[in-house]
Amino acid sequence: MSAEVMDTAALPGSVAGPLPACRIDPVGREHVDLRSVLALAVPLMLSNATQIALNLTDVWFVGHISTKALAAVGAVQLLVIVVMCVLGGVVVPVQTVVAQSEGSRRHWRASQAAWSALWATLFIAPVFALIAFSGHFILAPFGLEKGIEDLACEFWLPRIVGALLGVAVWGLLSFFSGIARPGITLLISIVTAIVNIIFNALFIFSLHWGIAGSGWATAVSEALGVLLGVAVLLSGEFRDCYRSHLTWRPRWSRLWQLVRLGLPMGLLPAAGFLGLWLFQTMQVRLGTVSGAAAQIVLMLTSICFLPGIGLASAGTTLVGESIGAKDSHWAMRVGTRVILLTMVYMGGSGLLLALAGPWLLPLFTTASDPDSAATATLAVRLLWLAAAYQLFDGLNQGSISCLRGAGDASVPTILVLPVSWFIFVPLAHSLTFSPGQGWVNFLPQLGGGATGGWLAVVIYMVLMGITLFLRWRSAAWQSIRI
Repeated sequence: MSAEVMDTAALPGSVAGPLPACRIDPVGREHVDLRSVLALAVPLMLSNATQIALNLTDVWFVGHISTKALAAVGAVQLLVIVVMCVLGGVVVPVQTVVAQSEGSRRHWRASQAAWSALWATLFIAPVFALIAFSGHFILAPFGLEKGIEDLACEFWLPRIVGALLGVAVWGLLSFFSGIARPGITLLISIVTAIVNIIFNALFIFSLHWGIAGSGWATAVSEALGVLLGVAVLLSGEFRDCYRSHLTWRPRWSRLWQLVRLGLPMGLLPAAGFLGLWLFQTMQVRLGTVSGAAAQIVLMLTSICFLPGIGLASAGTTLVGESIGAKDSHWAMRVGTRVILLTMVYMGGSGLLLALAGPWLLPLFTTASDPDSAATATLAVRLLWLAAAYQLFDGLNQGSISCLRGAGDASVPTILVLPVSWFIFVPLAHSLTFSPGQGWVNFLPQLGGGATGGWLAVVIYMVLMGITLFLRWRSAAWQSIRI
């Protein structure tokens, strides 16, 4: 039977399934089974932890080129993520579609979503190519020091190539996460992280490609991730259950579904990352020390952020499966539990990271660099502000992921954009460059500059977290059908 026929047939397997992470006590009451939640979440957290290794590896290798190279990577790294979110937003709904299909036992629709993500990646490749060759044009308006801008552009082209391949990997891993097979996601992530380390050493130190070598190492590792993901998708188990060998042809209705949901879902994190990128360029404009310190702190806080994203993404799967099983009340209950767990994890790990800062930070600079001591000293102070915003970023990320599982795309984006663009960016500029003036005259004791800018990040995350959590608790998403 073809995938097209199966997509509309009333098969016995298309009925709603049992509730995810649900435990029934002896008197028949339903409880959220924490062990089931963690069985899904922990591999996803570990999978994202491998991204920490990848990021910190890049920072370590680039930091041993020079502090200026580190500042250059910091000037564009978040912008790369923005490009991935905006253009690669079409793969963001894959986990939602897959989880809801899994909850309703329509397995072939799940594999259709995975293949649709790969087709969508192919269609946006020309736009990625145009952006890859436009580094100087994109960075010119931001007034970066000439040496830093030149280094940033060397890194930009190969990193954008890696970003395109990363979008394809993102779509494939979202499929495995959506069907609650996080072990596969973890395996592919570990392999790509190891390959990235090997090729960083090869390209930067053996072949002397400099900062561009780090970008090409990422591209090679992501390419291998795509090959591994496709190989697993076409393996016997998935051919039998998900008909993955029959659902590879592009279906325009499925592609349109990803575009319709993915554009607002991609814009939501892109708005945040773009705001943070502008904030990072402000730090670079303050000087090499501020730019390098901000880059190190952002990479170190990925220890909180990336596993937190993994934990939060368990909410996407659990909420999506609950809705697929036609129980939105259980979706609310299990989703809220995941949000609280994410908040506790990210807040606690942020505190531990700040405490360990004095021992960690010297590892990411070269002692012979004249700016290394000042960079480490500033970064130690900034880690405490970073610890404060991690708590509310946990509330933010947990709420985003659960709303995503429900297919709630447009309204959260409309709520977040004003906070990012009309509050955070102006506030960060004021507190970075105008300490002690006008309405910010309460900041002289903070010293303004980098410290004032990071205070703006804290305020921003508080507003984001509260706004999105209130949207989740409103239950307005219960009426959405994708």
